[in-house]
Amino acid sequence: MTSKWHGTCDLRLYKRPKYNNRDINKTIHQAKCTAPLKLIKVFNDKKDGRCEIPILHSAGGIVGGDQLTINVNAEEDSSATCSSVAAQKVYGSKGRSKLNPEGSWANQKCLFQIEKNSDFEWIPQELIIYQGGLFEQNMTVKLDPSSSFLCVDLVRLGRTSAGEQLGNGVWRSSLEIYRGNTQGKQYEFSDRFELSGEALKSIHGLANQPVFGSLTWITPKEINQKDLSDLLAKCRQQRAGLEGFMTCSLLENGISARYTGSSTQSARFWFYRIWRLTRILRKLGMPEYMRIWPMQENPTTNSECPL
Repeated sequence: MTSKWHGTCDLRLYKRPKYNNRDINKTIHQAKCTAPLKLIKVFNDKKDGRCEIPILHSAGGIVGGDQLTINVNAEEDSSATCSSVAAQKVYGSKGRSKLNPEGSWANQKCLFQIEKNSDFEWIPQELIIYQGGLFEQNMTVKLDPSSSFLCVDLVRLGRTSAGEQLGNGVWRSSLEIYRGNTQGKQYEFSDRFELSGEALKSIHGLANQPVFGSLTWITPKEINQKDLSDLLAKCRQQRAGLEGFMTCSLLENGISARYTGSSTQSARFWFYRIWRLTRILRKLGMPEYMRIWPMQENPTTNSECPL
């Protein structure tokens, strides 16, 4: 019987203090991980001091019963982008064991606390769920009014290149983003859904398309509403030349974008273009593909980026 993992990654991000009366504008990190999660080389050589953090899942993939927990505390004035080193595989669970024909769920929990004047981006590579895979992810984000948070989810349901579909597998997702105040929680965004069964085929679901993606960006509360409306219009223009069905809508303090289709590349390109626009609005440095990502195409021109 395959062993089950409970991997953890606890990550602290903070602004480097002054050294010899010099203000060093870098975000640095402290981390503690347990297998199968681990950090590889972290980069913080950007001009704006942003920290790039690659998390590696060192096992061959996720199996039923595995649990992953990622805790991030982004302290005051920190700035970081966190990603996964490679696409993540979730192996089939349903119908694979006579002892447990209903299969076992794998779960990933992300708990993010983003403090004053901080900017945190969670942009993992795609998740591939094999036929009969059962996977649930839960993300909870506590955000200071002066800070921003961006996250991307991209999932392929079934190994379509091998002619496989999700079948009786299930993908569940829960995302809650809130700001704390004296009256409790003020929710900025709450999103829960399940992709399985009829939802995979229905025109009100995925309409037999294997790729689903979402991007959510919550801004600092002082962002001008006209600027957000202008951003929404620009985001919708970024769909040109890409295949798939793409929607984008305005939140009270941010935007929400969705993708359904067959092309992981088109989804990545569109989300990259939106990501770039959010950086422009916040007057932050332009995003670059992280050095750990294998994809080197330029999403604004559909050509290769120079290495």
